[in-house]
Amino acid sequence: MPEELEQSIRENAQQPAKAAGDSGSVEQHSLSEQIEADRYLASKAATRSKRLGLRITKIVPPGAG
Repeated sequence: MPEELEQSIRENAQQPAKAAGDSGSVEQHSLSEQIEADRYLASKAATRSKRLGLRITKIVPPGAG
């Protein structure tokens, strides 16, 4: 289901926001809406990453143990 939603958002962002019949006028989504859709899709892709962003390790010098 999340993949379907992501694909739907991607397709809707690429299609015109408004279209008229015989006059042939078409209005594109505003740039801010396109940027927001891109940010949303990028954040969704980033959360799917299986790598950890921060790794905490304990360093013990030799002979201190």
